[in-house]
Amino acid sequence: MADPQPLILVERGPDGVASVTINRPKSLNSLTRPMMVDLARAFRSLGADGSVRAIVLSGTGRAFCSGVDLTAAEDVFKGDVKDVEIDPVAQMERCPKPIIGAIGGFAVTAGFEIALACDILVAAKGAKFIDTHARFGIFPSWGLSQKLARIIGPNKAREVSLTATPLTAEQAERLGLVNHVVEEGQLLKKAREIAEAIIKNNHDLVLRYKAVINDGLKLDLSHALALEKERAHEYYNGMTKDQFKKMQEFIAGRSSKKPAARL
Repeated sequence: MADPQPLILVERGPDGVASVTINRPKSLNSLTRPMMVDLARAFRSLGADGSVRAIVLSGTGRAFCSGVDLTAAEDVFKGDVKDVEIDPVAQMERCPKPIIGAIGGFAVTAGFEIALACDILVAAKGAKFIDTHARFGIFPSWGLSQKLARIIGPNKAREVSLTATPLTAEQAERLGLVNHVVEEGQLLKKAREIAEAIIKNNHDLVLRYKAVINDGLKLDLSHALALEKERAHEYYNGMTKDQFKKMQEFIAGRSSKKPAARL
């Protein structure tokens, strides 16, 4: 008898695009404690892997992730929740590589929080984001109470969380949470297209750009602008004459291939 597939699947593509798949479809990809640890380790490993340039996160079957497996609630919630090494959301937030979430079916509570830890979201038509913390008496600890309001606005976030009303993919796109809504059969294709567009760019700058955007979001605008200026000076001061020359040659080469701009 063949060994069962892992509940967290990790694949490293030769092109630099890695995929992480939550693979417990019979339980709508609900997370057990060991799955949470494996998911955290997957992102920590991919973040440190120099061959990986972008990551696509998805779920197998009818759900992206239906949250924590509540049959093991005490094991999960009374564990060492402050241990960032085994916290999947903390590891996603620390991961320097861009993470594209491919959301099919349901992203519920902890699954919603994992979606919020992605950098870019693609959702299939019919997908739903649902916050059931208030319904089941679970206090949020992976960021939903803070992140959602900052993305879709506090009033809408209060409604989503306090009423446990589903947010559809289409609504989420209008509110700026989801980047693209596609047919279900096109979900992974679209997520990979975005990843492939990212890896065509300067890898070092992609990592720096993601970091300055995400770090700046934690600050008020004036401090965030100062952070950008500081990191820009650091970046350019660290460049050699040869690197500047290569940049100029690359830009000149790209410009010569484009038709002349017309007013």
